[in-house]
Amino acid sequence: MVEPDRPARIWYQSFVHPVEQAPYIARLQGLLDSIARPGVRFEVHGLDPPDRFFHPLTEFRCAAQTIRLALEAERAGCDAFVIGHFQEPGLLEIRGVVDIPVVGLGEASMLAALTMGRRFGLVTIDPVFIDWHERQVRAHGFEQRVAGVRAIHADLPGFMRAFTDEAAYAAVRAEFVEQVRPLVAAGAEVVIPAGGLPMLLFARECPFVVDGAVVLNGIATVAKAAEMALSLHRLTGAAVSRRGTYAKASADCVNEFLGSRW
Repeated sequence: MVEPDRPARIWYQSFVHPVEQAPYIARLQGLLDSIARPGVRFEVHGLDPPDRFFHPLTEFRCAAQTIRLALEAERAGCDAFVIGHFQEPGLLEIRGVVDIPVVGLGEASMLAALTMGRRFGLVTIDPVFIDWHERQVRAHGFEQRVAGVRAIHADLPGFMRAFTDEAAYAAVRAEFVEQVRPLVAAGAEVVIPAGGLPMLLFARECPFVVDGAVVLNGIATVAKAAEMALSLHRLTGAAVSRRGTYAKASADCVNEFLGSRW
């Protein structure tokens, strides 16, 4: 539980490299600082090695790293943990090993979208993630309310330039809007940029509306979802149900995992 005389600490786990993408980390930290409610501090952390190969095997490796980091966050006194990666690998396992609230960027964004419109669509940063996101939507039980998943073709250096170069930003924005329009035609009322990179890039537009559909600011959404989860945890004493899906792992189970070579 959060002590009343200290700020609540929320560990925000990004999946980019803390040094190679240091400007992105700094921008993300700045945005979170600007929107955090009084008494809450977000602490952004990178991943080394980062999620760079766009493959399920890499997501699996990142999941193992993130589980370890969530345990580290809890032991370091953090009060909540955010998986700041839309695919949110390890979400189920992390909720089963820590007692602090755990919020996933993808799940929080989709839940918020369902309160803002009847159907939503996703635009990811690479076509390889389309199948992943379709499975993710089904896993969360949202398949009847998704209009589709589409992708832009973003190279990381070009995407990073878009944060500081207006011509690069305009090019990325135009490609994104091109993918949004078919989703809106298919019934999407809310569109989610499926990734922390595009979410942070488009956060400058407030509101961002394409053909009447709202483009969700997922960074702000997951931050406020984490704050709400933290408040509820303080009020109720429970972060998740231990009845089934998020049954707590035993100490032996956790120690075996931590002692394994990954």
